[in-house]
Amino acid sequence: MMSTMSERLRSVVGQLAIRPGDRVLEIGCGQGVAATMVCQLLSTGTLTAIDRSTKMIEAATRRNAEYVASGRAEFLIASLEDMNLGDRRFDLVFAVRVGLFHRDPGRARALLEPWLAPDARVLSFYDVPV
Repeated sequence: MMSTMSERLRSVVGQLAIRPGDRVLEIGCGQGVAATMVCQLLSTGTLTAIDRSTKMIEAATRRNAEYVASGRAEFLIASLEDMNLGDRRFDLVFAVRVGLFHRDPGRARALLEPWLAPDARVLSFYDVPV
């Protein structure tokens, strides 16, 4: 089961076309599996990942402890609707199976607007769990 999820996330991360210096925002990071894959592709870039579940953020932080320690990654308890990311700006935002992107992509995009760098890429993946 876990392996199919990992494979699916690997395919998603492959489609993100991450550049080593990208500032990446992941919406709904869950246990941080995709986050690990993203961090492996960054050199000067950073990952900010949010999830509304404290449990998931704790798991993701543990899984990615080395990236958190090095300042490459941060995991924040927040939802898309209420996140406050201060003066951070992102080159790439992605979400995997986040309902709002599926139901109301315009609203999702509007909520992200304040944190998008010029020419930011916003990618959403929504597939039915197998």
